[in-house]
Amino acid sequence: MIKASETLGQVVGYHPEMILAGRRLNDGMGAYVAGQLIKQMIKRRIQVEGAKVLVMGLTFKENCPDLRNTRVVDILKELADYNIAVDVYDPQVNKAEAEAEYGICPVDEPQPGTYDAIILAVAHREFRELGAQGIRAWGKPEHVLYDLKYLLPKKSVDLRL
Repeated sequence: MIKASETLGQVVGYHPEMILAGRRLNDGMGAYVAGQLIKQMIKRRIQVEGAKVLVMGLTFKENCPDLRNTRVVDILKELADYNIAVDVYDPQVNKAEAEAEYGICPVDEPQPGTYDAIILAVAHREFRELGAQGIRAWGKPEHVLYDLKYLLPKKSVDLRL
């Protein structure tokens, strides 16, 4: 018998406050990632407003073209609030689908020496194969490399989630 102060979910082991706390944490990750990147750029004296950032990966998970439920768009929205120009590069994604679903036009290939910061957001095998040196080639001489997925060795990146 369920006590008046309990819900059926609590009786069977579900704790809604834990689920809601997890949801709040996920919902705030875009802002957290953007904030950490901005702090690192400021420390390096990289101009934030008008900066150009490359976000590597848009899909929901690695090595898969599925865009449903991707949280990378949250990072993109947060960076836009800082007047940062963002390019998205994802060799796995269907570009027409990204445009239709999110209004995002992924670049075909990032240009070398272009970016003030690079965020490695999805751990696609193509990115692993590039390695830190290949990825950093897209950055300006002074840039920040933020590895959200621990794809690269720690000593090769400036920030990790």
